Amino acid sequence: MFSDRLRRAVRGTAVALCLFGGLSAVAPAQVRIGVGIALPGVRIGVNIPAYPNMEPIPGYPIYYAPQLDENLFFYDGTYWLFADEAWYSSTWYNGPWYPVEPYLVPSFILRIPVGFYRRPPPFFRGWDRNAAPRWGEHWGSQWQRRRPGWDHWNRRQLPPRAPLPGYQRNYPRGRYPNAVQQRTLGNRYYRAPQQIQLQPRNERQQRNAYRQRNNEYRRRNERPQRNEQQQRNEQQHQERRPGRGPPS
Repeated sequence: MFSDRLRRAVRGTAVALCLFGGLSAVAPAQVRIGVGIALPGVRIGVNIPAYPNMEPIPGYPIYYAPQLDENLFFYDGTYWLFADEAWYSSTWYNGPWYPVEPYLVPSFILRIPVGFYRRPPPFFRGWDRNAAPRWGEHWGSQWQRRRPGWDHWNRRQLPPRAPLPGYQRNYPRGRYPNAVQQRTLGNRYYRAPQQIQLQPRNERQQRNAYRQRNNEYRRRNERPQRNEQQQRNEQQHQERRPGRGPPS
């Protein structure tokens, strides 16, 4: 079930694609956007001026932003935002945001307890703050049939949390990169994980997948990245060392 804002965003994307001849025979209402579709991001009225303070949710492989008045989370290398009863994803803290169908939202995102939503929607009222939202009641029986078991998992075997993309704190409003620059910076400073399966065959395969990605994070991210200015400073220091004569 899309919210009105999500319907407008999807309709606008569809119209834009029609102008390029890509969807001339498809009505806008028939367009659906998934997590991995390379379409332009949408404007959803959320503006985060600087890299937010993200804190871990105890017992979950997820971070949330306690100081924001937005339902912003970080999971497995991706930001997730719940606004106007719809989910959006992005690799950067202030978008561009991409709408995600309810059927495709990762299970761990769905399991976030009600109490960690900084701007809970009205239909959360009266629900247990320590339990996950009752998505089946909200999105209906068809969604529930397509996502069985989303709220059942072994809490004693928590997957590791992905590292936060702390390099993004260097890009507040005024320096915030566009989509192309975001990809370049992400490839340079962060190794995002591959998208996990929504319904793995069993918990053991899921744990092995998380463990493998976590080991890869550590190998690639534990050594700090040196920027060009640091490299120049080191080169100048080497040239000033005593006993070094002028270059021949």
